[in-house]
Amino acid sequence: MFPPFPQFTAHHYIQKLIDDLDCGKVKIQQITEESKERLGSGLMLGCLVAYDKKTNQRIILYALSGISRQLIFQNSENPSQITIQKEKYIILPPLVSDQAINKALLKNDKKIHELTDLINKGDKSLEKERSLLTTESLKNVFSLYNFTRFDGKKISLNQIIGKKDKLPPTGTGDCCAPKLLDYAFKHNLEILSMDEVFYGKDSKNKKNGSSYGPCDERCGYILPSILGLEILYRDSCLCLINKESGLLSVPGRGPEKIDSAESRLKFLFPETINQPAVHRLDMETSGLLLLAFDKKSHAFMNKEFEKGRVSKKYIAILDGILEKAEGLAAPKRGEKSGRIELAFRLDPDNRPHQIYDPEKGKLGITEWKNLGLINYKGKKCTVVEFIPLTGRTHQLRLAASHQKGFGLPIVGDSLYGNPEEGQRLLLHCCHLEFRHPVSGQLMKFDCPPDFI
Repeated sequence: MFPPFPQFTAHHYIQKLIDDLDCGKVKIQQITEESKERLGSGLMLGCLVAYDKKTNQRIILYALSGISRQLIFQNSENPSQITIQKEKYIILPPLVSDQAINKALLKNDKKIHELTDLINKGDKSLEKERSLLTTESLKNVFSLYNFTRFDGKKISLNQIIGKKDKLPPTGTGDCCAPKLLDYAFKHNLEILSMDEVFYGKDSKNKKNGSSYGPCDERCGYILPSILGLEILYRDSCLCLINKESGLLSVPGRGPEKIDSAESRLKFLFPETINQPAVHRLDMETSGLLLLAFDKKSHAFMNKEFEKGRVSKKYIAILDGILEKAEGLAAPKRGEKSGRIELAFRLDPDNRPHQIYDPEKGKLGITEWKNLGLINYKGKKCTVVEFIPLTGRTHQLRLAASHQKGFGLPIVGDSLYGNPEEGQRLLLHCCHLEFRHPVSGQLMKFDCPPDFI
């Protein structure tokens, strides 16, 4: 997972922590019985540097990965908190105690061990029963985890799991980043920097003293829900996110439409310009959305989009078999790619719908590729790649649904199709390619949809 915040300042404080560990000022205390598998293994040290507006004070938060060990300040009245030259250092405990986890596991523990013994003796028919029990135990543990989001609201791990198709691995929620972010958001701190460093004997995948971004399998599962954004890339100029379906790109009119990708970015990074979005995705469309932190980068990227120098690709699932579609631009037998050119404009009597108007409408040009059939919820549908050469409102949705296009709407299209209740629009921006506003380097990003 790409580090969501700058790492440099936090890395400096972690190096200070390592020096204090090496000289004995800080100690790693074992708070549970150490397993033989973990004996002598390294761990991740996490640091988040923040600013507390209430006290006008810099706050340095430290955390360890896992639940079995704890940092403590030696020779201090408070082993979890000290102040040095107006900087407050706080050591964070695990979000859930080892005792609470053991209690959650206790219900099925004996039965799982009995089944395991029988399976090891050759009775493989019991594997399904054991799997169901271990899944139940895992869910019992996950029910203990709650995190404070970017907006100060609570979100449970079970709520996050409800948005996914699979359970996260064991230990989700015990990494450094969730602990650090939970505390920062709970106490309304302004985040300046965050880093995680491996501490211990070099391993195959990690080197002592080196920085690593939050892990993909656990933190990548939960951090987007805590941060409010899934950050795929960030530097001093740009931020690229995977926008979720249902989130506005920019704020709308009225207080109920303030929440958006722009407003969430500005909350996480207060120095961001007022209107950072370089382009937009429909609220129902998911995928790659580029935002800029400063005016110069924003102006450069705006011009790149206007001049068609930014390459975009989308994946959509059409509500049926494309070869049987009846629209005027529907492909003939054996035709696997093509181009659709249609002119549309806003229907002022039915906003935000667009209507076909060859005289007053703006031309939308779309290239497409048929990627084959898919069985979606028991129905044969078609996966299509769209490459928009222009950036008109609802361009891809209209190319699919209008009778002068395919005549076959995208699944879940609430404006131009007939979606089931609660069905999201299956349209996702999966590829973005552009020149960096400062370095001029060609940047290429791919982000597959989660509905295929």
